[in-house]
Amino acid sequence: MKKCLVCCGLAAALITLPASAQSKQWSLRECCDYAVAHNVGIKQQENQCRQREIELSTSRNSRLPDLSASVGQNFSFGRGLTSANTYTNTNTSSTSLQLGASMPLFTGFQIPNQIKLDQLNLEAATADLEKAKNDIRMQVAQAYVQILYNMEIADVAQRQIAIDSAQVARLQAFVANGKASEAELSQQKATLANSRLTATQAENNTRLSVLTLTQLLELASTDGFAIVRPALSDGLPVATALPAPDVIYAEALGIKPEILSQQLRLQGTERSIKIARAGYYPTLSLNGGLGTNYYTTSGMKTDSWSSQLKNNFSQYIGLSLNVPIFNRFQTRNSIRTAKISQETQQLQLDNTKKTLYKEIQQVYLNAVNAQSKERSSAEAVQSSKDAFELMQAKYENGKATITEFNESKNNYMRAESDLVQARYENLYQHALLEFYRGKELNF
Repeated sequence: MKKCLVCCGLAAALITLPASAQSKQWSLRECCDYAVAHNVGIKQQENQCRQREIELSTSRNSRLPDLSASVGQNFSFGRGLTSANTYTNTNTSSTSLQLGASMPLFTGFQIPNQIKLDQLNLEAATADLEKAKNDIRMQVAQAYVQILYNMEIADVAQRQIAIDSAQVARLQAFVANGKASEAELSQQKATLANSRLTATQAENNTRLSVLTLTQLLELASTDGFAIVRPALSDGLPVATALPAPDVIYAEALGIKPEILSQQLRLQGTERSIKIARAGYYPTLSLNGGLGTNYYTTSGMKTDSWSSQLKNNFSQYIGLSLNVPIFNRFQTRNSIRTAKISQETQQLQLDNTKKTLYKEIQQVYLNAVNAQSKERSSAEAVQSSKDAFELMQAKYENGKATITEFNESKNNYMRAESDLVQARYENLYQHALLEFYRGKELNF
């Protein structure tokens, strides 16, 4: 009977999703890659990077000369001065054609500083994009582990059903032979019904956790979706030495994108101060252009269109120097504002570093606790297994009640579930620690 119960328990060891969901099994790495490629928030962040690229292109092109053309048409009525230096009532019209260009020669170093600022903004946006990708990877990993937890709980429920079903069949045979009472059989049937209810709830929780993950992946439904369950026999040894939080933090400072983006923005504030100071400098620009005109006066003979355009053609080139003297303290206040922004950004960088250190401390403590929990769970499994086998032998020999048997069985099933969950937690927390050190999130 003992072998029968064990075989029944092993036969029901795995709770599965519907058959249609088994067409593909997703690993954690596949889930993370797919989420990064299809997440809407990441796509929005990518658009931010594209906008920063356009801003950088605009600032670089500000060094180039501009070119513009204009056409004007004017009409004049009433008394006006003639070529004979007399006034008379005449109607005149004029057409002007102009082509002009200008190029900045010196802008108080505003253009090179603006280019550098936009370049830093682009690098910061790229770091923000990588931070968004890391965030979605961590969310996916958390949802992935939650599915594993729920699947393990469902496994325990199925094993309980297998054992309880075997006990019901055994008691039915005993009742038929007069070796057990109807009360014992009814009690075991009630236990079996509760186990089936627990299994139903566990299956529902598993489906909900799968739905959470598929929504993170932007999948339309859960059909055809299943995850790969890691081989715990190849998992992380419980005695693995963990690096100290300070060591992990020192490594994370140089690679985490949230730190890099804040450092780049802090460098950008220095450029913003220099851009504001450009208001104190004079500006020098080169100007040049071409122009011509066509005139007509009522009552007077005028040259042809082509003749006037040729005879009135003119060119010009020159330099324009603008020296600031007083602009209502606008430049001074712009510099003050830029310095305050620099101080604020420094505080933001410090706060981001503190947040990162707190996260690493928390993950480190969770990893230590997970290792300790796995060791304790392994010991508990062995103890509860020995107790269950002893109670099973006593029950089969009529020296223990069905209540005592079920209680011992439930303790054993719970201990096994706790051990598997502790192993998953240990793998997950260790993977997080390695993730903060710059390695890929995977287990």
